[in-house]
Amino acid sequence: MFKNKSVMTIQSRFFIGLIVAGILWSPRALFSQFKESSKKVVVIDPGHGGTDSGATGTNGIKEKNVVLKVAKEMVRYNQNLFDNALEIYLSRYTDTLISLGERTKLAKRLNADIFISLHCNHSENPNAKGIEVYVSDRKGEHTNESILLAYNIQKANQKNLGFKSRGVKFANFQVLREGSRQIPSVLVEFGFLSNSVEAMHMGEEGNIRALALSVLQSLILSK
Repeated sequence: MFKNKSVMTIQSRFFIGLIVAGILWSPRALFSQFKESSKKVVVIDPGHGGTDSGATGTNGIKEKNVVLKVAKEMVRYNQNLFDNALEIYLSRYTDTLISLGERTKLAKRLNADIFISLHCNHSENPNAKGIEVYVSDRKGEHTNESILLAYNIQKANQKNLGFKSRGVKFANFQVLREGSRQIPSVLVEFGFLSNSVEAMHMGEEGNIRALALSVLQSLILSK
């Protein structure tokens, strides 16, 4: 999964790369182009919540908590690092169960430009690993935009963080089926909690932050 490099090495190179690019030193200059026009409205949907824990890792971590942490870190980085380049809303801010229909309705009410649902994967095969990004299998007005965004997210996580890329896939998930009618929509399946290495990786706060930053950059740079 991680190309035989330590997690710390991967994170260090990722953040050093951002520094070299000038992002950490001068986010205003680098992202001024996004401030000149109206901000993109993004709805981030941390999957599951409340009585629905989602998958449980081999180390006991729960999917609902992992994805909520990633979402909150994305909000924090957007505010503190990128000077609010995006206008971000979460479908849930606490450990609450929100219906699938309400998640997509929120995006529609806000006239969002992007809808992204965050999840962790699970398999009966303990060796399954890597990141998958899904788009709706129903072709619509925003299909091409969704595919491009999905490709950029999975490519960024492979390049920046060393995750194995399982590619962009198509599915009939409700949040994609309903959301993609009006909005470019993707569903991200981070690593497998059924894989002991990936579960351990996602149990570390530093790796949560790295995931958040990688996905956030993909959203900011999407067209």
